[in-house]
Amino acid sequence: MIYFDNVSKYYADKSIALREITLSIAPGEFVSVVGHSGAGKTTLLKLLLAEERPTEGAVYFQSTDVHRLKRTHLTRYRQKMGTVFQDFRLLPNRTAYENIAFAMEAAGRVDEEIASDVPYVLDLVDLREKMWNFPNELSGGERQRVAIARAIVNQPDVIIADEPTGNLDPINTYEIVQILKKINDLGTTVILTTHNKGVIDSLGRRVITMDSGKVVRDDASGRYVL
Repeated sequence: MIYFDNVSKYYADKSIALREITLSIAPGEFVSVVGHSGAGKTTLLKLLLAEERPTEGAVYFQSTDVHRLKRTHLTRYRQKMGTVFQDFRLLPNRTAYENIAFAMEAAGRVDEEIASDVPYVLDLVDLREKMWNFPNELSGGERQRVAIARAIVNQPDVIIADEPTGNLDPINTYEIVQILKKINDLGTTVILTTHNKGVIDSLGRRVITMDSGKVVRDDASGRYVL
């Protein structure tokens, strides 16, 4: 369970990023967060990842206040979160296999696990045949699929996908969304932010709409309404 308990975030220049956010996300949910630029979507994700601290309120994951975690426990906590970004963030001098293996090495996984798990997640995103290609040899959609494989290889509880289709054409966008749905069907919680109305409307899943730092709609089976 993820729970934002009356969370507000103010910055030094007096700007307000979030205002009194209270919401919960159950294990295994697929939740989309929508809103215009500046609505607070990215700040919401940064607070969940403990990259920023709330000015007021608390963020809980499985009953733990994530902003009270000690540094060593914070590292373990973040390993429960897989992140996917609009700009892929792959290492350009490493192959698809090596990009994913690097994430496993950083988590302390052993060579035997890497050898078995990397091909498995590449199969899951239908990219095994591109295992030894470098990022510049892959299309945008293929690079995003590698990024998703990297995000899920350590079996996180939650996938945070921040505008993952922002740089993709409609066909690749559809494929990425289908992969995220597949991951969710396997039991992983998915939190998606997007400006793509077609993606939201096709999902038919829960939609949280933000505006000026507030949650203004929360629909269990929603559509893109701004």
